[in-house]
Amino acid sequence: MSGVQTLEVAAGDGDQRLDRWFRRQFPQISQGRIEKMCRKGEIRLDGGRVKPATRVAAGQMVRVPPLPDQAAPQPITPRSTVSEADAEMIRAAVLYRDDHLIALNKPPGLPSQGGSKQTRHVDGLAEALRFGLEDKPRLVHRLDKDTSGILLLARTRQAAAALTKAFRARDTRKIYWAAVAGAPLPRMGTIKFGLVKAPGHGMGGEGEKMHCLHPDQADSTPDAKRATTDYAVLSNLGGRAAWVALVPVTGRTHQLRAHMAEIGHPVIGDGKYGGSGQENLGDGWGAQLGGEISRKLHLHARSLSLTHPVTGARLNLTAPLPDHMARSWDTLGWFANDVPADPFDEDTW
Repeated sequence: MSGVQTLEVAAGDGDQRLDRWFRRQFPQISQGRIEKMCRKGEIRLDGGRVKPATRVAAGQMVRVPPLPDQAAPQPITPRSTVSEADAEMIRAAVLYRDDHLIALNKPPGLPSQGGSKQTRHVDGLAEALRFGLEDKPRLVHRLDKDTSGILLLARTRQAAAALTKAFRARDTRKIYWAAVAGAPLPRMGTIKFGLVKAPGHGMGGEGEKMHCLHPDQADSTPDAKRATTDYAVLSNLGGRAAWVALVPVTGRTHQLRAHMAEIGHPVIGDGKYGGSGQENLGDGWGAQLGGEISRKLHLHARSLSLTHPVTGARLNLTAPLPDHMARSWDTLGWFANDVPADPFDEDTW
């Protein structure tokens, strides 16, 4: 066992997650071990406690607790490999690719990253997206497991830093499409409920979800965050369901799903926020339409507009609907060509 070490983050290693930096320095240490050391305060950054996702900066000092020697016998965990079927699937999801970034149309049901009991995810499958480069591409933002649509990965550390900065500064424009229960009124509006995490009831935190707060309560509630969503109704199915466009002005966990449920119009198929067993029969909307409509979540990251991190050109990316949503759109008589690309632009109506 080595003793306590204090390492400086090198100039070329800044602006990346602590756990990624740590694994590069100590490849014999598992992700689970890193997370445990962070929880116990054994890993520190400039003397302060950190989370695995904390981003390190060049020049910062990382306290490293005693670790097993790299040569010491340890249980061998084979490096996960991507099957040919998964490699073909994730490559087929590529919407756009250049030397600096990749845009995917993430399938529903595929997590962005690993977690509790999640072993198959975009971050792991990115091994199949190297396309000749030494490093696999890095995620720069996330989508919920059951949300489909545009997901960006950076192919270089410099592109990752620039894209992460753009998302934090809200220099990107994301528009989601959703089918929701009922029809929101007014036709266009802004939702400003704050969000705070409500703990789950299982041993591993199962059932954890976001709880909405009145905006006046957000600043005074511990761990709560302000959240803002713009919405626009694109088509109203007789008041029973609606096709809506959503823009997450802020980017909080489950923001769109929690906000729509809070105003009484949960996303179709959202068992977590809309009730999985309650059919949509009128007042007290449930999250299921029944009939031919899929019970899967009807939320899709439809478009993303951003400035290219290297060339400075403006990229406008669009992702086709996943199969279950495309079938619902056909059943409900909704057609993409009938609505503007950006319904929040007054000149498009």
